Amino acid sequence: MNTAIDIMVVAPHPDDAEYGAAGTVAKWTGAGKQVIYIICTNGDKGTNNPEIKPEQLIEIREKEQRAAAEVLGVSDVIFLGYPDLHLEASPGFVREMVRQIRLYRPRTIVTTDPYRRYVWHRDHRVTGQVVLDAVYPLARNRPAYPELLEEGLEPHKVEELFFWAPEDINYRSDITDTIDLKLSALLCHASQLVEFDSTALEERLKSRCRQFAEGEEFEFAEAFHRELIAY
Repeated sequence: MNTAIDIMVVAPHPDDAEYGAAGTVAKWTGAGKQVIYIICTNGDKGTNNPEIKPEQLIEIREKEQRAAAEVLGVSDVIFLGYPDLHLEASPGFVREMVRQIRLYRPRTIVTTDPYRRYVWHRDHRVTGQVVLDAVYPLARNRPAYPELLEEGLEPHKVEELFFWAPEDINYRSDITDTIDLKLSALLCHASQLVEFDSTALEERLKSRCRQFAEGEEFEFAEAFHRELIAY
């Protein structure tokens, strides 16, 4: 039977986890916790450059994501390979998310908030909702997917969820000691940073993380909605 990991980060695209949670991920891995990434789409639409073909961009973005994960101490990166911009909460996607949860058995899952209003990338909405549906009730329900039981994937109960980019912030993670690692991980995604130089990105990042930490005793923070699953 598979050994349980500490934290699973589920991101819609390569680079989303770095924007949303990299400082906290670096803090966790620095404390000895095992973190893995699940990247839902292949990122093949992440450019307006007509000279870059989708299959080339997929390869580029996978390399960038693996490099960023290495900076942060992430144990593994799993690419599900769904098409960018066309993610759907299909039965197959939901089943695959349940499969990943039962396979790796995380205590904590970190993902994007599906309930952010108005202007929000549809792949982010879909990813967050599929994670929620998979966590409760499907991953923990024994009759839900008999075929997964045949693979040896027993039901699993996730204990807590962290959602990045929430409107309802109830948890601020101190990343003062890891914000430089967050920046270094973001800089790995060069294909997505053509409009920024490193100085501009650093200024923008630190300004936002400083705002998240307002009223706290630390300088920089990442903001989440944290949900404990008590039942």
